[in-house]
Amino acid sequence: MDEIRVLLVDDEQGFLEAMSKRLARRGLSVRMAPGGREALEMLQQGPSDVVILDQKMPQMDGLTTLSQIRERFPEVKVIMLTGHATVDSAVSGIALGAFDYLVKPCDLDTLLAQIYASLGRRPD
Repeated sequence: MDEIRVLLVDDEQGFLEAMSKRLARRGLSVRMAPGGREALEMLQQGPSDVVILDQKMPQMDGLTTLSQIRERFPEVKVIMLTGHATVDSAVSGIALGAFDYLVKPCDLDTLLAQIYASLGRRPD
């Protein structure tokens, strides 16, 4: 089965590095972006299957980034992952096309299950 390509987008460098290592140990191919603009540039340079997207970031927030991804890369699945969740932001994220909206700290198995579910696949 093809390796799943994940793009992690978060302005917290420590979170990016830790989550990247954890996902890579589970067999996923992971790239990291420190913000929305960088994520869009990386998607332009090469495909990702799933984007794990933080909500609250400087310059370009998660919902703005999500709407840009949906417009420019409609085949990419997006899972919002944030420590700043509100009902309104979750509803907005789903309305803009996010596959799911998870709250940090998120159990790794829950996140993995949603990554696979977004692609219609089951973990190997």
